[in-house]
Amino acid sequence: MRILGVDPGSVATGFGSIERVAGRFVHRCHGVFRPPPAASLSARLSFLHAELLALARAEAPDAVVVERVFLAANPHSALVLGQARGAVLASLGEAGVKVVELSARQVKKSVTGSGAAGKSQVQAMVARLLSLSEIPAPDASDALALALTYAQAGLLADLPLPTRRRSSRRAMTRLVMERQS
Repeated sequence: MRILGVDPGSVATGFGSIERVAGRFVHRCHGVFRPPPAASLSARLSFLHAELLALARAEAPDAVVVERVFLAANPHSALVLGQARGAVLASLGEAGVKVVELSARQVKKSVTGSGAAGKSQVQAMVARLLSLSEIPAPDASDALALALTYAQAGLLADLPLPTRRRSSRRAMTRLVMERQS
């Protein structure tokens, strides 16, 4: 199973690819896409779309894990980040790959044991778990952490949950009345 993690951003978008081989995780590649800083927002989003589409086609992942963002420091940053995520999701949709979204807290807890872990803790654990000789850049390590989290729990998370049948109040009333008669 091959998994690509993506940590979206308009200035820097991290990516990391791993593969499960014989029950262990093997590092394939990682890096950071950095659109030209002087480019307009539309040019930066186009750059991200094209680069991620090419990566998704080259890596041919079974799943792509993207960080789910639910809050940002200020409204403008949230809007720009949302637009970068949109470009990322559009490119993955065009590539026809399965997309899974995880929160940063879930990922930090999975990789380090603490949902409040700092960037350096995540970087160190990713390097250790994948036996990397160097610690990856923060955006790339976040992307690798996304991929690792899904690799560890993704197959279980994809299983359908058993559903409990709940009886409606009417059905329960009917059952009680039948038993009383």
